[in-house]
Amino acid sequence: MSATKPKASVTNPNANTSPKIWLFSLLLTLQYGFQPLISKRFVSREVIVTSSVLACELVKVSCALILIAKEGNLKKLFKNWTLVGSLTASGLPAAIYALQNSLLQISYKNLDSLTFSILNQTKLFFTALFTFIILRQKQTIQQIGALFLLIIAAVLLSIGEGSSKASASNNNNPDEILFYGIAPVLVASVLSGLASALCQWASQVKKHSSYMMTIEMSIIGSLCLIASAFKSPDGEAIRLHGLFYGWTALTMIPVTLNAVGGILVGLVTSYAGGVRKGFVIVSALLVTALLQFIFDGKPPSIYCLMALPLVITSISIYQKYPYRIKKKES
Repeated sequence: MSATKPKASVTNPNANTSPKIWLFSLLLTLQYGFQPLISKRFVSREVIVTSSVLACELVKVSCALILIAKEGNLKKLFKNWTLVGSLTASGLPAAIYALQNSLLQISYKNLDSLTFSILNQTKLFFTALFTFIILRQKQTIQQIGALFLLIIAAVLLSIGEGSSKASASNNNNPDEILFYGIAPVLVASVLSGLASALCQWASQVKKHSSYMMTIEMSIIGSLCLIASAFKSPDGEAIRLHGLFYGWTALTMIPVTLNAVGGILVGLVTSYAGGVRKGFVIVSALLVTALLQFIFDGKPPSIYCLMALPLVITSISIYQKYPYRIKKKES
């Protein structure tokens, strides 16, 4: 008579908390936190945005190729590369992100900065929703609670940032505010969650290399940017002053840091998922507040101090109560 095997539980692979994930998450948090301060110090107002973005994408592609070569997978990856596979894994997310950025630009012009920042935080919810729909990645009740704590913390941080800025919009027409302000930022949040889940699906299900996705999305994004520059103010500025107008040798510091951040985003999404990337982004806002106090003497707002325990608690809860898949009795 065989004994009945006890029920066993297996941790959801997406709940992995290996040292590698913690390292990538920590580095990305620091990069996000330092980026605004470094950009402010080393990028002059005369620098054309398109030039810095294109330079960042070039550095990102170069770094990704070096890392692939270091792993000894360069020949294998390019041998197995197909256009269809590339468009499936990277083309759709890249197109979605491009549309998202356009919607955010429209919304930002028609909303005050505070309303814009608060509505933009709903992307955390939509990321969790689409990871469930596409990847069937379930969350425990505790993790859902942790996500709501994180959203509250993000809103508090947005209020603290927005309260120190004047309204970015003089639009008093309710219909225009709804259709050209609120609607675009909410649609952009939905698209952000969808694109993040698709990137996670490509890396975790289709086993598409994180570095290769970075290269593909950078190239697609750069081509879209170059195409749009023909009729944009940046394109006109480039034709008048040249691509690297306003640049100095120090401009490459924030450009390179931003490129490294792009690679880390891919790694965090690949190994830990889009939801945890949301935790990283919100945590980085606290890092920026701390750095502003250290280097600029600007004390954290009361909203920042209120958000700090919420972020710490939400991260702790989310890590402590992962969803577990129960094996059936045999």
